[in-house]
Amino acid sequence: MSNTKIKVGITHGDINGIGYEIILKSLADSRILEICTPVIYGSSKIAAYHRKALNAESVSMNNIRSGDDAHPKRINMVNCIDDNIRVELGKATEMSGEAAFLSLQKAVSDLKKGAINVLVTAPINKKEIQSEKFDFPGHTEYLASCFESEPLMLLVSNDLRVGVVTGHIPLKYVAGAITKERIIEKLKILNEALVIDFNIRKPRIAVFGLNPHASDEGLFGVEVRDIIIPALEEVRNNDNIMAFGPYPADGLFGADQIRNFDAILAMYHDQGLAPFKALAFNTGVNYTAGLSVVRTSPDHGTAFEIAGQNVANHESFLSAMYLAIDIYKNRTEYKELSKNPLQSVDLSTLGNDGE
Repeated sequence: MSNTKIKVGITHGDINGIGYEIILKSLADSRILEICTPVIYGSSKIAAYHRKALNAESVSMNNIRSGDDAHPKRINMVNCIDDNIRVELGKATEMSGEAAFLSLQKAVSDLKKGAINVLVTAPINKKEIQSEKFDFPGHTEYLASCFESEPLMLLVSNDLRVGVVTGHIPLKYVAGAITKERIIEKLKILNEALVIDFNIRKPRIAVFGLNPHASDEGLFGVEVRDIIIPALEEVRNNDNIMAFGPYPADGLFGADQIRNFDAILAMYHDQGLAPFKALAFNTGVNYTAGLSVVRTSPDHGTAFEIAGQNVANHESFLSAMYLAIDIYKNRTEYKELSKNPLQSVDLSTLGNDGE
């Protein structure tokens, strides 16, 4: 594999939140430049505003036009925001939403043409970013549209990975969106991500039921019997995927049985993400599996209530950067092995689980 440093594209998210704070804190240690080349998509003027508010003047940036021009030993800034856009810390505004989209749009353009290798996105305000050009519930759906892929939201920490069958949809629509075909599709994406992106040779996946107690043998609904169990049987028999369950979500987490599995597939957003964030909020990473590109983000939001106070924890963002780099390396080495299938390689050297 080439020794060229990986270019990490970074979107600044909502400029009135903690995006720049966690970015600046993550890049403050010059050792980060030893493992990657950061490319921020935003505004030097807005960055300077946040540096002053955070007393982080020591973080200097190299202004460039695109990721192609990135200096390998500098923190690079692609200016793609109108300097007249105003920062109003702690407020959700139309301007901040527009700035978030322009950053994302330019970063995705560079990602598509290979000017950067991976993408790490700072948090957006999902309401204010809405426009004619961005009519999506969040980053995941927008990127799926850009890269014409079926995504899987996968939350990752040191020893826990949780994916969801349904993502950003109202709870009242969840049961109708749970189909055998959808579960099978998500299990295939998850299994492939575990093998290729996380270098797990024979992943074990735990699958949750939909209703309390995994329906208690039909007492609380028929989804387990009619949809989930047939889906598990099909992937085990036809795709050789080791998917187990369905399990009651509270029981599996409560009994600490999650450590017997390489990943969990939950049926809906809060079923999987609420316990995940309770266990790994500061270090958790949101990874969009299923894309042809690598995209990660911290597992938290804009945190308007603490913006500009210099108290935001940047560990999740830093973990997102490290995970993106690790996955990119694992994908690259997997491709090289695929080209040389007879090559003898110690699979334990192909990278770690992302942290």
